[in-house]
Amino acid sequence: MSYDSIAWLPLAAGLTILGLVLSYFAYRRRGLRPALLGVAWSLLPIAAYLTGAIEMLWKVGAAIGQFGTGFVFSPMKWAGIGVTGLAIALFLAAGGRQRRRAVREARKSARSQERTVAGDRADRPGLGAPDPTRSLATRAAQPGKDPVPADRAPGTTPAKSPRRAAPPADDDDLKDIEDILRKRSL
Repeated sequence: MSYDSIAWLPLAAGLTILGLVLSYFAYRRRGLRPALLGVAWSLLPIAAYLTGAIEMLWKVGAAIGQFGTGFVFSPMKWAGIGVTGLAIALFLAAGGRQRRRAVREARKSARSQERTVAGDRADRPGLGAPDPTRSLATRAAQPGKDPVPADRAPGTTPAKSPRRAAPPADDDDLKDIEDILRKRSL
């Protein structure tokens, strides 16, 4: 079937007239906006015929159809499809490896920064990790230090406080947020 074997003018004109009639009914039921949209869609078939777009679309569709049917019995084209698939898989694999490498390097740098900060804290007195060889009783018995509170002694559970500790006094942004949350009772 070729382009010339179909009567395109009566087909396009019929679709346009049908659309205009339906647009009239849409105007009576739904109003002006849906009717205007219906008229706009209705005018497209006749516009496509008058501009030659129908013939162009027919030729594009025929070319795509011939291109697609050429794959069915052509081993060379199937090999081309396989090579294209391999190329796409390699592109995806290379991109994934690059992303994983970037994530891995970011983790490594974060760990090294954590170690540096932890090392600085351990160098300063009172900020390092507690000495595991000293017991709670030994630490409590040191002169100049407060003994361990009863709720923090081994074997006891700490009492639950109804509120969290207040933020530092110089942090105005957190105070503002807390005030807003209190006003909204959250």
